[in-house]
Amino acid sequence: MRLMLLAIVLFLLAPPAFAQIAVSVNDNKVMLDNGTVKVVPNAPPDTLSVIDLKSTPPRVVSEIPVPGSVVGPPFSVAITPDEGLALVTAAMKVDPSDPTKQVADNRLSVVDLRANPPQVIATLEAGKGAAGVSINRQGNLALVANRSEGTVSVYSIHGRTVTPAGKVTLGDEKTGVSHAAITPDGKMALVSRDGDDRISVLSIEGTKVEHTKRDLNAGLRPYGVDISSKGDIAVVANIGRGQGDADTASLIDLRANPPRVVDTITVGQTPEGIKLSPDGSLVAIIAMNGSNKPRQSPFFNDHGNLVLLRVSGGKLSKVAEAPIGHWSQGAAFSPDGRTILVGNMVEKEVWVFEWDGSALKQTAKLKVNGGSAAVRVADK
Repeated sequence: MRLMLLAIVLFLLAPPAFAQIAVSVNDNKVMLDNGTVKVVPNAPPDTLSVIDLKSTPPRVVSEIPVPGSVVGPPFSVAITPDEGLALVTAAMKVDPSDPTKQVADNRLSVVDLRANPPQVIATLEAGKGAAGVSINRQGNLALVANRSEGTVSVYSIHGRTVTPAGKVTLGDEKTGVSHAAITPDGKMALVSRDGDDRISVLSIEGTKVEHTKRDLNAGLRPYGVDISSKGDIAVVANIGRGQGDADTASLIDLRANPPRVVDTITVGQTPEGIKLSPDGSLVAIIAMNGSNKPRQSPFFNDHGNLVLLRVSGGKLSKVAEAPIGHWSQGAAFSPDGRTILVGNMVEKEVWVFEWDGSALKQTAKLKVNGGSAAVRVADK
């Protein structure tokens, strides 16, 4: 009995588990040719790279073929809280009837991260254009946003088994359902809809997921969404129309009843990636900054930007900025919030930045096999 009590005490006193790895999903099917996305002839397979966050600087420790896509928000991979599984969506694939084009894909790959090397253990069907994916912090439910179908697919997770558990219809293919982010208590999700400029609120009870009929309005084409570890706020990147105008990021107050947008700030052209720091005090924005446009365009810039915002008093404010690569996508924080990973499509690299509280400093460039289309750590 004493041993049992001691074990319980040690368990309760143990520090919380922190993310030890990050995962980058890399698209090899497409390239950027002076502002035009083209299919690569006879392209090698897309890949998944596992990055060791315990190493200084972080380093790639394994890489395997996994179908992926740069189309959609850079949230096309999610990791279970115990870091045992990764779920990877593939929004697009090469058209079997015309190898110069892409068509919508619906694959969801289940990757065993504990195998050596990691391996795909199941391939499931989601909806057309399967894009942003999230796993709840309880590790037993996943949501996939289907961009070409206007739906959200629901999956239950038991150990290494992932099982389809239904779909939620929010609209037709023009709705542009892009990403679904789940609150820490697992009872609510926010779903971005860049096709009709809305963010839908879903209720979750077990595997029963429903649209609450409450939609938020943040800005033009809400795309990436992230929710704080405390569940008090969410942030959304509004990518705009891609016509050279400065685009925005918005802050959502989840404590309000009902939840609502409380602040919006300009962040530059096309904020593809958005991520809250582990303590919810900072927001990393990956702004393309025109780096994906033709060089002759008046809106072209020869680099993207990592923009760092502070969250304070229900407001967003810019605190730092650093140049990054071209056609850049996702961002991920280390557990202490001091290291930020940035995925760059053109360079086929994940760049590492350190934040000292006042400035951003680039410390490493990690080569990956393909354009880094999404970078993620487990939500704890």
